[in-house]
Amino acid sequence: MPDTSSARDYRQAYSKPSERYKRFIKYRMLLLMLLPGFIFLIIFNYIPMYGLVLAFKEFKITGGIAESPWVGLKYFNKAFDDAHFYLVVKNTLIISFYKLVFGFPVPILFAVLLNELSSRRFKKWVQTISYLPHFISWVVLSGIFITIFSLEGPINTMLQALGRLPIIFMADEQYFRSILVVTSIYQSFGWGSIIFLAAIAGIDPQLHEAAIMDGAGRFKRMIHITLPMLVPVISIMMILAMGSILDAGFDQIFNMYNSQVLNVSDIIDTYVYRIGLINANYSYSTAVGMFKSVVALILVLSVNRIVKMIGGNEHTLW
Repeated sequence: MPDTSSARDYRQAYSKPSERYKRFIKYRMLLLMLLPGFIFLIIFNYIPMYGLVLAFKEFKITGGIAESPWVGLKYFNKAFDDAHFYLVVKNTLIISFYKLVFGFPVPILFAVLLNELSSRRFKKWVQTISYLPHFISWVVLSGIFITIFSLEGPINTMLQALGRLPIIFMADEQYFRSILVVTSIYQSFGWGSIIFLAAIAGIDPQLHEAAIMDGAGRFKRMIHITLPMLVPVISIMMILAMGSILDAGFDQIFNMYNSQVLNVSDIIDTYVYRIGLINANYSYSTAVGMFKSVVALILVLSVNRIVKMIGGNEHTLW
């Protein structure tokens, strides 16, 4: 493609060391504020990547990572030959898919409906109530939900009042995944709606005014103005969600699952926790965790490419 004048001017302006130095001096305070977060990212996200070599080594605790012998793809082959590995991958994909299908639209719909409330006081009250679960630890939330779904909980009390037999929901494979999805949506939908509310607030009011002049009601304006204007944000959030498709929610499942529902709730993260931290099989757990990260990266790149092909570059991350 031919080079545009604006692109040439940009490169010429910032190719000079003096210009870059002036820009650095101008934003030095902002860069200084960025420094703690950058250091945190380096220490806790990039330096630990050195530990990924454990996936290709026979870890010896006496020799450490550096002195442990190389074994190539031994632990990857071991994972692919393990029947339980495929079970945890299947459970992870199923639970994540359910959360994505049923949970992803909820913050969007909630933000759109919340935006239509005319009372500002009531809107703030609803927002505050919906945000609260996000700030409660899954340790606490799990205890609440386990109590609610227990034999003596309110749900079984209602069932018994209707003449039904009580159900052990938390130990029944038929209900456990549904409970995970519903409780996950309850915990996250309010907080997840913030970015969509911000996007709605950025919509040009003149579009709504013109639609009102043409006789469009609230519902038509939601369908033909609000939702189409949210498409770029929805696309980006979908790409990010696909990146965590293999992250089914360790905190939630670890605090809620038990041996009775292990066949439908054991995911990659809980599997890595057991074989790595409990059984001290560090090399094997690293290989499984690395497999998850590689698949997540492939999914992000693939979805980003698909969105770029369908909707153009303005709806993608890069």
